[in-house]
This record gives sequence, structure tokens and C-alpha cells, in this order.
Amino acid sequence: MKIAVVGATGLVGSVILKVLQERGFANEDIVLVATHKNVGRKILFADREIAVCSVEDAINQNCDYAIFSAGGKTSKEYAPLFAQKNTIVIDNSSFWRMYENIPLVVPEINSQSIKKEDRIIANPNCSTIQLVMALAPLNKEYKIKRVVVSTYQSVTGTGVKAVEQLISEENNKDCQKVYPHPIHRNLFPHGGDFLENGYTTEEEKLVDETRKILSDKSIQLTATVVRVPVTGGHSESVNIEFENEFDIKDVISILSNTQGVVVMDNPKENIYPIPLLSEGKDDVFVGRIRRDLSQTKTLNLWIVSDNLRKGAATNAVQILEYLCRRNK
Repeated sequence: MKIAVVGATGLVGSVILKVLQERGFANEDIVLVATHKNVGRKILFADREIAVCSVEDAINQNCDYAIFSAGGKTSKEYAPLFAQKNTIVIDNSSFWRMYENIPLVVPEINSQSIKKEDRIIANPNCSTIQLVMALAPLNKEYKIKRVVVSTYQSVTGTGVKAVEQLISEENNKDCQKVYPHPIHRNLFPHGGDFLENGYTTEEEKLVDETRKILSDKSIQLTATVVRVPVTGGHSESVNIEFENEFDIKDVISILSNTQGVVVMDNPKENIYPIPLLSEGKDDVFVGRIRRDLSQTKTLNLWIVSDNLRKGAATNAVQILEYLCRRNK
């Protein structure tokens, strides 16, 4: 099997390669793809060095699958060209997510939305993935009416340059600034670009993608995205209003029995999800599970996950695993 990784030299691309090795793809024919300035660079994968090639070269290699993590512009231009060669594209950018005929997939929730003829499959936004992992099983049981979510997003979500900015500021060194403000000892309510309605593109993604994945346009959702000076993962404070009444013990049981979700909820022992504990793991961690005392049928959750793994690389490789099983 031949698998292309487009954007192999980037932050998410490097994690995709790591996850591919961990999840049984070490012996496959891996094609590493990056910008022209990186062509020829060698990257170690599963104890062998692989030279990076151009995207044009990769298209002509007739790959079975291509995992994209190189930004929306690259995906817009090149994903259809791979698809024309019958390569199945799993795209990590935002470009294809809201196209009606493109499945937007979290395998534990809606892998059945992928049709046999699909050649481009969208990977959701990192914040959306961890949110819907908790929302989906609760929606089945209690029917979600409204969600209020505030995210506390790691600088790794912006990429290598953002991590370098944080580290440089911590060490009082000059660096290239990718944020409009210092991030060290700071936070700001700004993720993505601001829209005319006052929200940001990151906030809009949370609303639109959640509705699409859960196949329910009636869910009311409002979001505030905050960038924070951490590298371990994204955190979310989530308030969920249901149509039906619930019992906290049942909520904990449902979440505990959801594949890919780990409940960490013992505040008396200071046990709750934090980015430091989520880093390098594939699970979505849920804690601070409690009833909203201000109104009926409403629940509060705290959700944390490594945005580079389940929020990006792992989810993409899980889609690949599903396709491999289905196409056997």
C-alpha cells in the first residue's frame, strides 16, 4: 500500500508519521511530500530514511491514500488532482469541510457517512473533534438543545512558528511574531480571523462542523476561542442544555463507556483533565462533570485533548484504518 503524507515536514505532518508507525503502517510504502524548498530532504521513518518529493511527483506515483496537512490553499489545488488518480485524500485543512458532498468524519461517530465513491474526506477542526467526542453519545441519549463552549487552545494549533514564539518569549529572545500580542504569560480571545459578525473563523468552525458531524442543524451553539500559552493540548469549558432530563451518574456512565473518551472526574483528589496529562495521548479526557444549577436539563463539562494527535493526526490515521478495513 502506498500512502502519501502531504506536508510531512510540518508540525502536524511529523505527528502523522509518528502515528502511522505506532498504528501498524511502518512497513507500507510511504511517500513524503513538502514544498519545493524541502524536496530532497531526508526524514527518518520506521528506521529508514525517505527523501521528500514534490507534490507533482507524488500525484504521478498513483498512491492509494494521501493524508494532507499543508493548509487550505494546497488542499484546494492538489486534492482534486490526487482524487483524479483514484487516490483517496484525507484532508486536515478547513477547505473541504463544509462542502455538502464531502464527508466530515470522526470515525467513532460517523464513519458510515463515507461512501464508496468518495475520494476526498475531510478531517474536522481539532477543537471540534474533542467537543463532538463528548457531545455525540449524550446527544443520542438526551437530545442537545444548545451548547456554549469556550476553548483554551494550545499554541501548537498555530504551528511551529507559534511554539517558537512562546519559547523565545519565555527566554526573552527576539523571534518572528505570528500572534498580534505576546503569548508568554498572556492569553487572548483570538483564534483565526475576525468576521463581520464579530466572531472568528475558529469559532464559526466549531458551530458549523459540530452540526454537520452530528447531522443536526437544529443544535444552537455559540463559541469563544481563546489562545493560551501551553503546548500540551486544547481545553474546553462546555455548557450543554438538553431537551430531556438526565442523571449525573448516567452521564458519567455513558461517557466512560464511549470509545476514545476517558473520564477523569475526582475533584476532591484534584483529578481532572489538564493539557500536561493529555499530551502525546489519543484519548479525549472529560471531567468537572456537574449539573448547571442556574437552569434545568443543563450540564457542565471540561474537555481536554492533544490537538496534534486526536485533534489532527490520529483522527486522520483512524479514517485511514477504517478505509483499509472496509476495502479489504
